[in-house]
Amino acid sequence: MKLQRMNRRALALGALAVSGALALTACGSDDTGDSGSSDSTTSTAAGNIKCDDAKGQLLADGSSAQKNAIDAWVKQFTAACKGVQINYKGGGSGAGITAFTQGTVAFAGSDSALKPEEVTASKEVCSGGQGIDLPMVGGPIALAYNVEGVDNLVLDAPTLAKIFSDKIKNWNDPAIAKLNPDAELPDLKIQAFHRSDESGTTDNFTKYLTAAAPDMWKYEGGKAWTAPGGQSASGSSGVAQQVKQTAGAISYMELSYAKDTSVVAIDTGAAEPVKASVDTATAAIADAKVVGTGKDLALELNYATKADGAYPITLVTYEIVCDKGNKAETLPTVKAFLGYMASEDGQKILAENDYAPMPDDIIAKVRETVAGLS
Repeated sequence: MKLQRMNRRALALGALAVSGALALTACGSDDTGDSGSSDSTTSTAAGNIKCDDAKGQLLADGSSAQKNAIDAWVKQFTAACKGVQINYKGGGSGAGITAFTQGTVAFAGSDSALKPEEVTASKEVCSGGQGIDLPMVGGPIALAYNVEGVDNLVLDAPTLAKIFSDKIKNWNDPAIAKLNPDAELPDLKIQAFHRSDESGTTDNFTKYLTAAAPDMWKYEGGKAWTAPGGQSASGSSGVAQQVKQTAGAISYMELSYAKDTSVVAIDTGAAEPVKASVDTATAAIADAKVVGTGKDLALELNYATKADGAYPITLVTYEIVCDKGNKAETLPTVKAFLGYMASEDGQKILAENDYAPMPDDIIAKVRETVAGLS
């Protein structure tokens, strides 16, 4: 399997292990385990899961980008740990952070690290502590499109900036034609879709446009879409569905949502245009630097990379949790579940899907931090 071949190579290079194809369905985020023990280590298809004192219901919300991964983790964890129920809503990064700072969820998922004001807000619910960012999931943000007869579309950052700010309106525009001299581009209106909800995917995509096309992209970044024009849909699944059913559509989404669609290759200035894949995302994420302080492990990505084989539009999804002051009734389950996610077996779940596991040095720090949560 391609995944296994990549894993062997990644281990040899000391880089990220990367993934194969996501084919998980019916992995509900509120599955309830019916076997195993809540105070033991249980052997499952995913390996040894340490349930410890996990029990009861755990509520979480946030990044839809990682929901397929969370669903896979939940399925394994709740099958192993009797009596545990985990409900991850996946309502978007903004919704997750809001729920976390309001104290209604035990942890949140976000495709962007906490902002200073969000850290401040978290101190109201983290008694004696604050919210911290734990990088857990990596992967590329694909540009999926629906243009009949055009199978190998190439775009660059300036052209994408114009498309998503309503300055380029048709698929046969000269700027697109110049990048695709052999393509038969139709006289078809571009239907650019962006996220309607606050999204870390939007944040990462606009960071790429800001870094790689600063002269063309003058709009404020962040989780909320601020550029003019285009249409919107909620969640990664929402924009993916719009691309699949709308002629002329294009949108940004995690690779795991871009199934059965054509995907843009990005002209970064490297020797060849680069397509979104776990291979090319690995090359970009491997250059990430830890910029968080203390127990916070926020990463900095290079969105303007021109390295050969490096896909520039990547994201890292964080689990946001209190370093101190977690609720006593949910702390054991939070530690057990996050500990499983960060474990070697948990990260292998990513390596069996369209996600990139974290580098060994980063995930080792995550495991240490999770073990010390209080």
